[in-house]
Amino acid sequence: MARTVYYVASSLDGFIADPQDNLDWLMQFNGVEGVQDTYADFFAGVGAMVMGSATYQFILKAGPWDYGNTPTWVFTHHELPGIPGADITFVRGEVPLFHEAICADAGEKDVWVVGGGPLAGQYLAAGLLHEMILTLVPVTLGRGKPLLPVPTAAPAELLGTRVLGGSMVELRYRFAKTR
Repeated sequence: MARTVYYVASSLDGFIADPQDNLDWLMQFNGVEGVQDTYADFFAGVGAMVMGSATYQFILKAGPWDYGNTPTWVFTHHELPGIPGADITFVRGEVPLFHEAICADAGEKDVWVVGGGPLAGQYLAAGLLHEMILTLVPVTLGRGKPLLPVPTAAPAELLGTRVLGGSMVELRYRFAKTR
C-alpha cells in the first residue's frame, strides 16, 4: 500500500504560509542548490496528491498546473473549478473515508499531502501519515499558517537530514502510529 507523506517547507518559526497565504518568503529560495533536484526526486515517487481547498486555490492563482495527470484529491466545502487535462477529484468529508481510494490511485507510489497544515493534521490524527519531509527555511514570519495545527504526544523518528544550498535543512521524520 502507498505511504502518505507530508512534503512541506516551513519558516524557522513553524509557518507554511504568511497570514495572507503568501509564499514569496519561500519562493526566493527556489534557485538554491539542491532544491529543484530534491523536489524532482520526491515527485518521481508520487502516485497521487491530496490538498485542501486553500492550497488548490493558491495553485489555481499561481498557475500553471505542473502536476500532469497525477491523480489529485481536493478536500473542500466549496464549489471549485477543475483544470482541463488534470485528474482532480473534489471530496467532502473526513480523510479516513477516502484514504483507501486515494492509495489505490497512488498504486505502488506515495501519496503526497501537499497542504495545508489542517489537512496534514487530519492525516496525523487519524494515524494515516507515515512520513513528513520538512524543509526548514531560514526566515521567520512571526505569524501565519502553522505547519501542523494539531498536537501529538508521540515523538516522530528522525530518519535523515540533508543541507540544501548551505542555508536550508531537510528533515525526514517517520510518525509512530500509522495504519
